[in-house]
Amino acid sequence: MLNELIEDKNALYTIDLFPNDRGSMERIYNLNIVLPKPSIKKNILFYKNKQKDQKWSRIELPEGFDINKPESEYTDSDIEFIEADYERRMKGVWMMINGVLTYITGLHYYYIQWCKIDVGYPQYRNRDRKFFLYWEACVVDDLCLGMIMVKHRREGATFKGAAIILEYITRNKRVNGGILSKTGTDSKEFFYKLVKMFRDLPAFYQPMIAGTDNPKTVLEFDKPGERITKLTQKVQMSDALESKIEWKNTAENSFDSYKLARFVCDEGGKWEEADVSKNWKVVRPTLSDRVLGKAFFPSTVNEMTRKGGKNFKSIWDGSDPNARDANNRTKQGLYRYFTPAYDGLEYENLIFIDEFGNSVIDTPDEPVLGIDGKMIKMGSKNFLLNIRESLKNDTNDLAEHKRQFPFEPEEAFRIEAGECSFDAERLYQQREWNDLYAGKLITRGNFIWERDFGGTVKFIPSRTGRWVVAWLPDDNLRNNRIMRNGSFFPGNIEFIVSGADPYDHSQTTGGVRSNGASFVFRMYNPIVQDSHMFVSQYINRPPTVFQFYEDILRQSIFYGTQVLAENNRIGLINWFTEHGFANYLMKRPEATHTSSSKNQKSLGIPTSGDTVRDSLISSIEAYVVDACGMDQDGNGGKLFFNDLIEDWLRFDPNNWKEYDATVAAGLTLLATKKVVVKPKPIQNVSIIRVYNNQGLRSKRVR
Repeated sequence: MLNELIEDKNALYTIDLFPNDRGSMERIYNLNIVLPKPSIKKNILFYKNKQKDQKWSRIELPEGFDINKPESEYTDSDIEFIEADYERRMKGVWMMINGVLTYITGLHYYYIQWCKIDVGYPQYRNRDRKFFLYWEACVVDDLCLGMIMVKHRREGATFKGAAIILEYITRNKRVNGGILSKTGTDSKEFFYKLVKMFRDLPAFYQPMIAGTDNPKTVLEFDKPGERITKLTQKVQMSDALESKIEWKNTAENSFDSYKLARFVCDEGGKWEEADVSKNWKVVRPTLSDRVLGKAFFPSTVNEMTRKGGKNFKSIWDGSDPNARDANNRTKQGLYRYFTPAYDGLEYENLIFIDEFGNSVIDTPDEPVLGIDGKMIKMGSKNFLLNIRESLKNDTNDLAEHKRQFPFEPEEAFRIEAGECSFDAERLYQQREWNDLYAGKLITRGNFIWERDFGGTVKFIPSRTGRWVVAWLPDDNLRNNRIMRNGSFFPGNIEFIVSGADPYDHSQTTGGVRSNGASFVFRMYNPIVQDSHMFVSQYINRPPTVFQFYEDILRQSIFYGTQVLAENNRIGLINWFTEHGFANYLMKRPEATHTSSSKNQKSLGIPTSGDTVRDSLISSIEAYVVDACGMDQDGNGGKLFFNDLIEDWLRFDPNNWKEYDATVAAGLTLLATKKVVVKPKPIQNVSIIRVYNNQGLRSKRVR
């Protein structure tokens, strides 16, 4: 969705891969990347092939050349091949792919030409081309410390990460590479894959190592060795690289005080043993040594609440290359990258990639030959949409499938279905609809006194306003109040209610600052479209608590309604009462009473008891089902406030203190259960006796 929303290509941050050799510009996710100029025709791979044969194949070795023979046996043609290959490794390659002139980076070439993975040498895929271009942009930009990537299943990011470390460390002196993963066991497994990849490299790309070629924790390049041609610029005769690659157990202080040139944190969104965001704060300073190191964070995303996803997201949120501080850097120092699940999709035994390495995203008019030799009749996006359609009646399973196969980053960071207290899929659908349409339906602003305190109130639109409103009463209903027994009462209590989660102290201790929150709700009316909906949201913490109390009073007077306030904190109730506005406070709704509380007449409602809490949660659950989501025609529900949706998605019923919006909204829904007692009309009572005087005796007429 981000790619579709950002229309101005020039507005994106731009990086030149080769500033002195600038060619065309390509937009990849959230960056503009300037490619080098194309090579001359004779250096373009597969240029002479027929278009149908213009597909990636590994470059053939010179006749009789053995990649594992000793250097003393190299012929002139061998040396010429190695020098040309080293040039490709450093500068990249231009090639023809199905008639399209295509550039891949040197690392990408190194990966598909020389890095064996579990199924042999990797195939060329356009999805990987974009990935390596983005990584290269991160490498050449001195304002960037690396790349964080939200990935989907079977994307091969672990092998790419191994190649990223191996390629750089094996050609530079006195540099270190570090590996972490979601557990120590996974870090060790990653390291073994890297070592296996190293052993399969050609001899001319293998520096001398210390000890065995199957190390357990550290791969060290510190024995004397001689390299040829271009490599002799890096490693002289009898001079070791003195570089190494190692893994460590997963901990927040892993690689503290190291000097790292390459760091891969694999599956950072699944850390359970430690906080990945805290480890990044430890590792980040280690990347700024003699050369600027680079980090790579590839991961699918685990449960957002308890299993690492939330901490990984904090790094992601601070890594937008188009949101920079005064030093022209992102908050986390990284750039974030994402490809949708349908780009390069492999699902069970199906591969949606054609013979040229291009993703088959949309269903083709005619079947196309796949990279695995099978015919592809359906596009990957249609395939995933069909799965989503099949799960539409099970919103929890649908939400989980979207998280595992996301079309956009927001889907990857979805709360796991089992972790959300409410119907997560409906909430996500509503949020997506709001992103597109609700901006025209809500207005930010402030409620202010028209003249004096306690008088009439008006709404003033303001970009910095404390309220967001979706509906304002007509003039005849604004500030509606009625006189009864010599006192003013709010006049709209039959169809408008409000709830508030207050705080009592202007200053807090312990660094935790709770917000005051309040919502206004227009109750259901079958003939009124804008009903059964939250119409005003207030989530704010003014400088003093008394300003908060006055804010809630202004809101209540304007909408002509009572507020149901949590009375565990009595400050708001006392303030309303002391200032003569007790009639704007609601008593505990009858539906929430228990046998022990039915005689209580106090204002407000406690949220400390299980009965009230259960009622509050049940009210929200019912409202999410009734009023949130999207129907089959794409029409959204009635909740236009994304702040509240986010609070409901994150809500933990075992820790209420962090969810002011949820509590306030729940109290507002409980307020709808209040029985409104209308004043009984005064009956005409006759005090004059009437008699029928016909006959001998008068009779009273009853």
